[in-house]
Amino acid sequence: MRTLNPVILLSVLILAIMSRPMNATPSPTSSPVPQKTATATFGGGCFWCMDAVYQYVPGVIKIASGFAGGLTDHPTYEQVCTGRTGHAEVIQLTYDPSKVSYHQLLDLFWKAHDPTSLNRQGADQGTQYRSIILTSTPEEMAQAEASKKKAQAQFPDLIVTEIVPLKTFYPAEQYHQDYYQNNKDKNPYCQVVIAPKLKKLGLEK
Repeated sequence: MRTLNPVILLSVLILAIMSRPMNATPSPTSSPVPQKTATATFGGGCFWCMDAVYQYVPGVIKIASGFAGGLTDHPTYEQVCTGRTGHAEVIQLTYDPSKVSYHQLLDLFWKAHDPTSLNRQGADQGTQYRSIILTSTPEEMAQAEASKKKAQAQFPDLIVTEIVPLKTFYPAEQYHQDYYQNNKDKNPYCQVVIAPKLKKLGLEK
């Protein structure tokens, strides 16, 4: 079998590298970074449940479980559980508006919990479990109010969801993040409460 002279082979390789365009087209496997992202903050009972629901939404980039809507600075989970901080358990979504709209996120919000239940979702009771939408702009406020009005037609009882401006979002402790994904085979709450909710919404078989 004929072989190339090593010097010639090296020269060909150098020429090939030098002739390659500097702004080469990314490979099909590379994931483009969104040019613009937005956030949405919702509370609909236990944040473990809400986090699990939005994990399945295309266009949602990141979900953080935390607390908002109250007066206590940097509250702990134990403090929020007392119901004396004024905070609700919420999730804050970072999403790509070119793939999912705020309106679509709101549509799922109304389906993911009972917005007519005051300070309670299932066995979870207290102001920390209230239904709440926290908005960052006047446009979000208007969209949330319009979405609430539209959703009311789906419920025989009055929707009690609060819609208020977001002041500060406080992330919860690390062990609360991605809770369902990390504990669905460990904590019975995940199988008894969260899994049936996901199945009802058609998100997980």
